[in-house]
Amino acid sequence: MIVGPAPRIRQTLYSAWRILAVLFVWDLAVTVFYFVVPFKAPALPITLLGTAVALFIGFRDTSAYQRWWEGRILWGAMINASRSLTRGVIAFLPDDHAGALSIKRILVLRQIAYVQALRRQLRREDPAPEIHRLLGEEGGRDALARANPANALLEGNARLIATVCREGLIDTIQQTQLEAVLVDVANAQGGMERLKNTPLPAQYRSFPAFFTRMLCIFAPIGMVESLGWATPIGSSVAGFMFLVGLQIADDLVDPFAGTVHDVPLTAMCRTIEIDLLQSIGEEAPPPLVPVKGVLW
Repeated sequence: MIVGPAPRIRQTLYSAWRILAVLFVWDLAVTVFYFVVPFKAPALPITLLGTAVALFIGFRDTSAYQRWWEGRILWGAMINASRSLTRGVIAFLPDDHAGALSIKRILVLRQIAYVQALRRQLRREDPAPEIHRLLGEEGGRDALARANPANALLEGNARLIATVCREGLIDTIQQTQLEAVLVDVANAQGGMERLKNTPLPAQYRSFPAFFTRMLCIFAPIGMVESLGWATPIGSSVAGFMFLVGLQIADDLVDPFAGTVHDVPLTAMCRTIEIDLLQSIGEEAPPPLVPVKGVLW
């Protein structure tokens, strides 16, 4: 997530300079042709096309931002649920039982491993390094054998809580409360996987791009009579505005793509790790800080 004070115009230009160069050459060619062979260009169709394209892009950007914001809300719920689960485990399990103290630590580490594994899965990365770091080679073997290691860790937490209940360390009411938190965690994960695996409808992706390119082609024809030799500049700037609108949607549509525009999953997972480790009295890593204006 970009957290710098200024928009990254240079980065946007770098990703679009090729199409902008082609657009400028086309605008220049139309301008030269107009002065060699003067022609009358109706302005109204260009205006109507620009209005329609702006509406298309507006709907597309709004839909993409809703997906990005929903991803942020789901991860906020994951942070809260992780804290609630840890708080319940620490409060319910007795402090004067050696086995209970070990189970507290195991559950906390497994929850941290769960969110770290989920983060890497959503970004299409290997979750094994984080699971091994927190649980060791043996502790993460069963989870990594599954197609969805994060879900396997969550199931393991539920089984461990059920075992604790059968051993009489917590009662069924406390087990139910902890299980309710695990349900919230599972619901959040399901929402994240839905966002990751379900793209925008094809119409939202294809038609705005098609009509924007059409507008960029016809814009200099409608502008040249009024702008004259300034047409390449004016038309290119106008086309760049519409192309940026398209790029905004592309940047936000997948909030877990591993780009600078993502929801800052690494920073939020680090927040969970810090809070949970400190709750059991263990040393925690420092919070993540932005790197060159980007919080990962």
